Amino acid sequence: MDSFLIKGGVPLHGEVTISGSKNAVLPLMAATLLTADTCVIRNVPDLSDVRFMGKILESLGAEVKFADGTVTIRAAKVKGFGDYEMIRKMRGSICILGPLLARLREASVSLPGGCVIGTRPIDLHLKGLKALGAKLDIANGYINAKTKRLVGTMLFLGGRAGPTVLGTANIMMAATLAEGVTVIESAACEPEVCDVANFLVSMGAKITGIGSPTLTITGVDRLHGTDYEVIPDRIEACTFLCAAAATKGEVLVHGARPEHFAAVLDKLREAGVKVEPKAGALLVKSTARIKPTDVTTLPYAGFPTDVQAQFMALMCRAPGISVITERIFESRFMHVAELARLGAEISIEGPSAIVKGGRPLSGAPVMASDLRASAALVIAGLAATGTTQVHRIYHLDRGYERMEEKLRKLGARIERVEGE
Repeated sequence: MDSFLIKGGVPLHGEVTISGSKNAVLPLMAATLLTADTCVIRNVPDLSDVRFMGKILESLGAEVKFADGTVTIRAAKVKGFGDYEMIRKMRGSICILGPLLARLREASVSLPGGCVIGTRPIDLHLKGLKALGAKLDIANGYINAKTKRLVGTMLFLGGRAGPTVLGTANIMMAATLAEGVTVIESAACEPEVCDVANFLVSMGAKITGIGSPTLTITGVDRLHGTDYEVIPDRIEACTFLCAAAATKGEVLVHGARPEHFAAVLDKLREAGVKVEPKAGALLVKSTARIKPTDVTTLPYAGFPTDVQAQFMALMCRAPGISVITERIFESRFMHVAELARLGAEISIEGPSAIVKGGRPLSGAPVMASDLRASAALVIAGLAATGTTQVHRIYHLDRGYERMEEKLRKLGARIERVEGE
C-alpha cells in the first residue's frame, strides 16, 4: 500500500484549485440509471471511488467513459441485479437502489460498506422506498426490492443524527418516476443533495423546495439525458483552508464556494485565521497565533462532520484548550491516537475530544483509519517538524484528487511512496 512521506515545517503558499465534489458526483452517476439516454457529467474528480462507481454501473450494463474530467454514461439497457462483491465495498453504492427500482420495478443490491466511522444504517432509505410502494426483503446480504408501481406519498426522513443525505438523494431519485406527488419532510439540505436535485431537474424531473427541509417531487413518465457540471468539493476546500492555517501559510483557494461552508469559515475566523473572498476564490492567511476554538458537528448548515478531523489538527496548533464534540458519528475520533504520535495532547470524554493545543508537533509514522482522518494526519504532518509517514493513503485517494501534487505546488515537501 502507498504512503505519503512528509517533511514538515514549511508554510503553504500559492494557489490551488478545488476539484468537483465526490459526495455529489457518486449519486449523480447513479441517477443516470433513470434514463436510457446519454448523460454527460463534467468537473468529475479522478478518484478511486468515482472509478469504482463507474465499474458498478458497467456491471449493471451501462456504458461508462472517462476523459479529461468528464464522464459520459449511457444506461440504455441495464439489469437490476448488482454485483455483490463490488457493491458491498462502497457505501455510496446504495444510491443505485432507488434509480433501479424506479426504472425496472425490481432490484437486488448488496448491503453497502465504506469507512469505519461508526454505524451508518440504511433504515431511512428502506423506510422511504417502502412508503413509495416497494416490497423489501433482506436475505443473504442482499436488499431485494420489488414493486408493481411506485406511488407518491408524504414521508419523514429525519433520523437520530438528523436528516439522511444519501437517503434523501435515493428517495428523491426514485420519486422522480413515481406516480403522483412525493413530499419529503426533514430532507437533507446539503449542497450535494441540491446538486443531485438540480441534476434531476436538468433531466426533466419536477422538483421544488431544493435547498429546504421540504422537497416536493412530482413524478414524470420518463427522464432524458443531460449535460451537467458538478459543484466544487466543499470538504476539499475546507481541508486546504485548515492546512494553510496550520502551517502559517497564505493560499488562494480557487473554486471554493463560501456559502457552502459558512460554519467552517466562522470557526476559522474565530480561531484568528483571516479568510477573504477574492473574485471566485478565497484567500486564507494565518500569521498570528491560532486561538483555541470549540466546535460541535451538526447537520447542514452546521459544522460538517467531514471537517472535524482536519479542524482538530489545526486546533493542535492553538495554545489553550479546544473542545470538539462529534454529534453525527459516534466512532469518528480514531485519528486522535495517531495525532498523539505526533505529539498532540488530546483526551476523549464521551462525544467530545479535549485538545490541549500549542505543544510542538514532531514527525512520526502514522496510520490512516478513514478518509478524513487521513487528511487530518497530512495537515498535522505538514505542520510538524521532521518527517511524517502517513500509511494507508488509499483512504485519501477515495476523496482527494492528486492531493500530493496540489500540496507540492504550494511548497509542501511531500511525496508518494509506492507499495510497502
